[in-house]
Amino acid sequence: MDHERSVRLSKYLAKHLRHEPERIGITLDAHGWVPVAELIDAAARHGFPFSRAELETVEADNDKQRYALERGRIRARQGHSVRIDLGLPPAAPPGFLFHGTVGRSVAAIRHEGLRPMSRHAVHLSPDRETAARVGARRGAPVVLTVDAGAMHRAGHVFHVSTNGVWLTERVPPEFLRFPG
Repeated sequence: MDHERSVRLSKYLAKHLRHEPERIGITLDAHGWVPVAELIDAAARHGFPFSRAELETVEADNDKQRYALERGRIRARQGHSVRIDLGLPPAAPPGFLFHGTVGRSVAAIRHEGLRPMSRHAVHLSPDRETAARVGARRGAPVVLTVDAGAMHRAGHVFHVSTNGVWLTERVPPEFLRFPG
């Protein structure tokens, strides 16, 4: 599968496994899973056919490991705007995590902290490089440092997805460090 097709399929999956499953007539279970055959059939009926082999390639080769494929089912690992329970246990975070954003968002973040916006959780990266890539999707990246250790000691709950993305309900401004 060529790169352009892989990107298109990944974006299609993100849209329907994270945000709008009903748009193509699929229903995610309580943990975000949908049978692969049901997804493939629904996509074909709605004008975006793909094969199981293509789906497996996108799941295996996605640089961020966005999707989990097991026992004939698939789900997005995180980033949902639809209500699901990923079933992730609470986890003690490393001392510091990172969040990539863009300059136009910094003033609001200084005032309000990090909020999940349309998602269920704030997404944090384990390293600056990953956070910079995330921020770069919307412009020149600004990488914020999150004092996750202090947040955890203050009672904030963290979860880590199987692809290493750290999730928390919100990050109050007092736990953020801004560059320069």
